[in-house]
This record gives sequence, structure tokens and C-alpha cells, in this order.
Amino acid sequence: MRTLHVVAHPEATHHVEKVVGGWHDSRLTPAGVRAAVSIARELRARIPGGAEVELFSSDLLRTLRTADEVAGLFGVEPMADRRLREKSYGEAGGKPQEWLDRRFVPPPPPVGERMDHDEGVAGAETKGACARRVYAAMDEILERPCEHQIIVTHGGSLTFVVASWIRMPIESAGYASFRAPSGSITTLREDDFFHNRQVVGLGDTRHLDSARTD
Repeated sequence: MRTLHVVAHPEATHHVEKVVGGWHDSRLTPAGVRAAVSIARELRARIPGGAEVELFSSDLLRTLRTADEVAGLFGVEPMADRRLREKSYGEAGGKPQEWLDRRFVPPPPPVGERMDHDEGVAGAETKGACARRVYAAMDEILERPCEHQIIVTHGGSLTFVVASWIRMPIESAGYASFRAPSGSITTLREDDFFHNRQVVGLGDTRHLDSARTD
């Protein structure tokens, strides 16, 4: 049995400053750090002691800080992978969200070419480019025979983690959206007999109740 525990990093400075995230290297807020502690405790409670655990993370500061809390409880080193980053918004990264909203071209068409749609922002990554790098990272993660794998990523790229897990073709992933709130844990599981891949839980935030009251 393989289980993937996919973490969407908690509150970061770009959330409260209302600026565009993407590859803008924002940090966790104090509330985000408290949530990261709760995430680590919840994962420790879910994963049996003595189980083999691997930890992967986007290489941005907000995900690495979250991964550090997890690493401390499991005694493992996070493996940073830039392919697990959020979609890049090019020159919009770090600018006010309303700046991007004014320049954003019409959304992709309901049918047809959706993955390589140009959003009209210089240097921005297409949805297809983001999907292809996340899929590539997932291919390498899943080649590793490990019972429990923790992946710390971003809300947007999490869609492609899940899509890759269920082996959705990339062109079909252009229609997919698996919404997981900041600080949530998504649980993916594969059985050893049929090798069916399940989405056991999507965007669970119950563990964050203690972070709000601590």
C-alpha cells in the first residue's frame, strides 16, 4: 500500500498582502507557521511509527518552511524540487492582484486548445508548461518504492499532482480543477493488489482548528 500525503502550504505573505504568488518567493506568515506545526502533527498522527517516509517539497520559501516542520517530526530531509512550484505568472509575480486582473486576457475556450493558452502576461507560464513539469516530478516520485510519501506544494499545482496520480492525460487535465485550501492535506492511496489509485480525501483542513486557537 502506497499513500501520498499532499500538503498545500498554509498562509503566506502574498495572501495577506494581496499580491500575485506564483514564483514570487513569499514567506509564511506567523499564522502560516502555526498552521505548518499543526500540519506536521497531523501527519505524524496519521503515519505509523517506524514506517518508511519520504518528503518532497517545492523549492520556494513558503513550501520549504512548511516542509521543515514536517521534517523535524519525522527525522527526514526534505527533497526540494522546483518542478513542484506553483504556476509562474511572469512579470505579475509579486505585483498587486488587481494589476494582474486588469491585464488578464479572456480565459481559455470551453473546448479546444486550453493547455497552451496565452494569458497575455509577459513571462507567464502556460497551464500546459506547469502541468508537464509537475507530471515529470510525479513520475520520478512514484518510481521510488516508499510506503508513505509527503509532498508539500501549492494550491494551483496540486491539481496536477492529483491529475498525474490518477493518470489523467495532460490534455484532459486542462479541464481539471482539484481545489484544496491553504494548509490542507490531500490523501492519495494505491492498493497493492489491484493497484487502483484512490483520492481518499481532498483538501482536509480539520487539523487547522488547533492552529487557529493556539
